[in-house]
Amino acid sequence: MERKNKYDLGGGDILKLSFVLAFPTALAQAVMVLYAIIDRMYIGHIDKVGDLALAGVGVAAPITTLISSFAVLIGLGAAPIMAMRAGHGEKKVAENVVSNALILLLGISMILTPLAYFFRERMLMAFGASMNTISYASSYLGIYVLGTPFSILSTGLNYFLINQGQSRNAMLSVLSGAICNIALDPLFIFVFGMGVEGAAAATVISQGLQMLLTIVFLRLKSCMIRLKLRKPENILKTSLSTIRFGLSPFIIIATDSILMVLLNTVLQKYGKNGSGDMLITAGTIIQSFHLLVMNPLGGITGGCQGLISFNYGAGNTKRVKKAIMCTQLWATLYTVVMFILTFTATKYFVRLFTPDKEIAQFTAGYLRIFEMMIIPLSFQYQNVDSLTALGQIRFSLPISLFRKAVFLVSLLILPALFGAGAAFFAEPVCDLIASIVSTTLLWTNIDKILKKREQEGLKV
Repeated sequence: MERKNKYDLGGGDILKLSFVLAFPTALAQAVMVLYAIIDRMYIGHIDKVGDLALAGVGVAAPITTLISSFAVLIGLGAAPIMAMRAGHGEKKVAENVVSNALILLLGISMILTPLAYFFRERMLMAFGASMNTISYASSYLGIYVLGTPFSILSTGLNYFLINQGQSRNAMLSVLSGAICNIALDPLFIFVFGMGVEGAAAATVISQGLQMLLTIVFLRLKSCMIRLKLRKPENILKTSLSTIRFGLSPFIIIATDSILMVLLNTVLQKYGKNGSGDMLITAGTIIQSFHLLVMNPLGGITGGCQGLISFNYGAGNTKRVKKAIMCTQLWATLYTVVMFILTFTATKYFVRLFTPDKEIAQFTAGYLRIFEMMIIPLSFQYQNVDSLTALGQIRFSLPISLFRKAVFLVSLLILPALFGAGAAFFAEPVCDLIASIVSTTLLWTNIDKILKKREQEGLKV
């Protein structure tokens, strides 16, 4: 007999459920950020070349983010469908969704690995690398992409734990990888003298460990929907549904990587007197802090997607609406805390990455500008993830693209008018405008969406 799932998604207290699902997932995402941050902290302190090496890794970061976005395409595409089917009482169909996702994740990783490896230097030069930073960027990325299957599978499969109330196990798998990375980074970088290549190797090994544990957790009897190694049924139909659901979060993350590239390019272009590399170093540190804002925030809203999707599948529309509001509460509280830290602890965070006082000083100032509107950002994240959990891609995708479009326009116009530093104002501008638009769209349509579910039944 299978063990009953610990959390009653269909009948437990919504406020408590949303917290116990959101908190471990947010913590897991914060830990996942440590992969990037710890690498950058150690790299920034490599003797004599730390700042240039850090800039090189910063140029490589959009490519690693782009690789991760494909894991999100499948993971966040299939996991809400799994939760809806489970809520609707279709366990075998839900298991089929998971099996199909595993095949898709494996196929994507096999395609991306050779492409990213053999074309990495061309991409890096196009993405803002200079002759001073290309060697560091290429060395780091060359090893990192060899672990693409580990990265894709660990990230993609983790969503299936989260969306069936297994947030604790999802957190433990990520935490194990982060601890491994923390232990291996100084050993490979400094003791073995491997530099940026050592940082990449430590990350690959850590992601491999995380992948293995995620698979083990998905095979446990405590999982309501387990990963079963079998030939999936209706693979074409299920794959198309997965891609349709995952398209919105995929575009969010994929375009994030493109916009990071543009940010690096703009900083390199408008940086006066050869200051482009220094500004990219600052941008790399700022992006590291921003990951500490975005990833746990996405963990809160994404961690509760299963709660929303399960009850939508079960037809409990009142619980759906309450789940959305409770998740917004936790998301807002989190960004309030991060906003306070932005203006009180920034200088200490920046000094973790560079011993250069000049770089640290202007980086801290730009970071405060970049994070001015992170509280409104919580509404944007919750609105998009809630609409995705309800299968409303016709809404979630346009509002995601709208935010990116505002960022792009701001990024192109502001530095041209006011200089390179104005590029850091693009983020707060798009966060504020997009949050207003997405909140208006969600709450003018939510009652219609839920009423249609009551009248017409589940359509996935």
